[in-house]
Amino acid sequence: MQRDQTVSGKTYRLVIMAALSAILLIGQLGMAFLPNIEVVSTLIILYTLSYKKLVFPILYTFVLLEGVVFGFGIWWVSYLYIWSILALIVLALRKMDSALLWAVVSGAFGLSFGVLCAIPYLISGGLYAAFSYWSAGIPYDILHCAGNFVLTLALYRPLSHLLKRLRREQQ
Repeated sequence: MQRDQTVSGKTYRLVIMAALSAILLIGQLGMAFLPNIEVVSTLIILYTLSYKKLVFPILYTFVLLEGVVFGFGIWWVSYLYIWSILALIVLALRKMDSALLWAVVSGAFGLSFGVLCAIPYLISGGLYAAFSYWSAGIPYDILHCAGNFVLTLALYRPLSHLLKRLRREQQ
């Protein structure tokens, strides 16, 4: 019998998922002094490749924790869908095992982050509010793109190896 089919296996999986959510928050907070440079996108790519659809509870726990730490504003609404979009892209491309491909995906996601975050502003304030929000953040989206690309390129292989070992231990 596999570990995941037992009560202790389910508890173990729940603890791992909670820990992965906490690692996302710690990674974000630990790099908060850098403008739009974050390890969250890289980790979400890796978590999605390792845990497939089980990544969504990890993501929503992370988003809830962000709201608790930073407050629940209009920005928070975008986080409810923005990380899921990245996970869905990864699920669609999951057969690929190229650090360069994932670095490009992560960089493109960072570049599009501002426009994706502008959607709640479009709904609440109209086209001008959304455009103002997005255009003011373009320099940060460029930094986000570059940071995501470099971090994913550097961390994809070693962290992928660690997550594969963790998954093997869960079974």
